[in-house]
Amino acid sequence: MPTSLIILAAGQGTRMQSDQPKVLHELGGAPLFAHALASGRGLEPERVVLVAGHGFDSVAHAAQAIDEEIAVVEQADQLGTAHAVAQARAALDGFEGDAVVLYGDTPFIRPETLETMLKARADGADVVVLGFEAADPGRYGRLVVEEGALTRIVEYSDATEAERAISLCNSGVVAADAATLFALIEAVGNDNASGEYYLTDIVEIARARGLSAAAVSCDESETLGINTRAELARAEALFQAHKRAEALENGVTLIAPETVFFAQDTWVGRDAVIEPNVVFGPGVTVETGARIRAFSHLEGCHVSRDAQVGPFARLRPGAELAEGAKVGNFVEIKNAEIAEGAKVNHLSYIGDAFVGAAANIGAGTITCNYDGVFKHHTHIGARAFIGSDTMLVAPVRVGDDAMTATGTVVTRDVPAGAMAIGRARLEIKEGFWRRMYEKMKAAKEKAKSAK
Repeated sequence: MPTSLIILAAGQGTRMQSDQPKVLHELGGAPLFAHALASGRGLEPERVVLVAGHGFDSVAHAAQAIDEEIAVVEQADQLGTAHAVAQARAALDGFEGDAVVLYGDTPFIRPETLETMLKARADGADVVVLGFEAADPGRYGRLVVEEGALTRIVEYSDATEAERAISLCNSGVVAADAATLFALIEAVGNDNASGEYYLTDIVEIARARGLSAAAVSCDESETLGINTRAELARAEALFQAHKRAEALENGVTLIAPETVFFAQDTWVGRDAVIEPNVVFGPGVTVETGARIRAFSHLEGCHVSRDAQVGPFARLRPGAELAEGAKVGNFVEIKNAEIAEGAKVNHLSYIGDAFVGAAANIGAGTITCNYDGVFKHHTHIGARAFIGSDTMLVAPVRVGDDAMTATGTVVTRDVPAGAMAIGRARLEIKEGFWRRMYEKMKAAKEKAKSAK
């Protein structure tokens, strides 16, 4: 059965005390809604609809930066969850299959849980609601299950004492045939204290129409919603703990796991070693056997097998390290390829560049890639030796097996096998500093006496 996702992301999140929409706050380096999207992607959905409201343009931009095919629709007035789902109807016009409703501020629901919900659909339930056994049910809505069937969802304020004793609580996640879902929503009213249209009402409406409803349970930790900065911080801690455990289980060595921070999409191969205080931003792949040394920051980069990074290195978007490449302490690489066995070991910036196989980049080398308007490319050939404190003024090429002398400013291409020397001639003036020092010292004493 084809599947589509409806992700509700219209709320302002006033308790976040923020000028930006709640779903744009980041967890593991990605917007909150991206985590719900990633879980739903496990179902291989035919269509994805994101319902946005507050900060619509910003949310739409963030969503389509992740996937241009996401349909982003607007809920201009926030009139409840059923009203929000109804806004997705036009975007799902012509779709025949199941729709799964997720929440942009609930990032931890697993793909396996959603698959269990769809299995319940396949087994005959017209509406499936995800519930969880709450350690402290508090004011959650309760799922009333009788003889194996979900009969209704009762809000805490409307529940009897017997119903409040139920520990199976409502997560809000729903699966149903798309046409059935929208037909049920049409019958939802807003005759309640808040005047809103609640998605939970579809269970009783379905039952009244002779349709069946079922509840599927998951662990309470999957249903954690984010409403405050404190909850976001707690979620980040849970996310990082999960990613660290996953890395260790997959054969990655984390010397001090609690000090390593992962992004949502970080991929690290087995037998890689991650030293303390390493931070992974989005878009990082580290292959097997690589070593990321302490206090390094990586984002948008690829580190190949047996390469080494750091300590105190920064790999920015577009950095590509081939097998056995070495990037050392206080080195920054941006939009540059470091070929097999090449070394950039100390205090250097390599941006918009290619460094050939087995080349050696001396300390303090800079590719001067930006002229204030345009970025320019630097090409350094295989086995080239770049002397310390070389400035490579792009666009420029240094040929294979070429060398630049220490302190050289390279403004022209250097042929293969050549040596480039571009620095001022050293002059030594005997006794000059002693005479100047005495003169300056006398001037200082004269100034003191004048006071």
